[in-house]
Amino acid sequence: MSVVKSPLAEQDRKTVGDALQGALVDLVDLSLVAKQVHWTIVGPRFRSVHLQLDEVVASARKHADTVAERASALGVAPDGRAETVSKTSGIAPLGSGWTKDVDVVRIMVEALEAVITRMRERIRDTDEPDPVSQDLLIGLTADLEKHHWMFQAENA
Repeated sequence: MSVVKSPLAEQDRKTVGDALQGALVDLVDLSLVAKQVHWTIVGPRFRSVHLQLDEVVASARKHADTVAERASALGVAPDGRAETVSKTSGIAPLGSGWTKDVDVVRIMVEALEAVITRMRERIRDTDEPDPVSQDLLIGLTADLEKHHWMFQAENA
């Protein structure tokens, strides 16, 4: 059931809805991964990386909300439930316990790379059916790429 009707053709709505749902899941998981390592980081670069992780969390949460609201505007019910995120995220699962600062940086580089790769696929998928959603995905991907660059520079 959809109470919100989209101006997009049904197949276009499905394509765009799938792209937005995938983006939502990856952004929710990225915020969770960043917050988890934020809580468990140890090492000489604790403070600087700890603060940098907060920036990623804030960014991912902001973009997740924007993506979910775009999906809703198109008549696609967003699904950010824990079960859905754990089953469909493109980010590798984390281990438990304390995490050395160098490992946190590596984890974040890998997580951001996984999300960015999937976002770029979604950008391609939404090009024709919905340039508005594509523009949203382009903007958030640029933001993620900035975080990716900054974490890579941490271990240069």
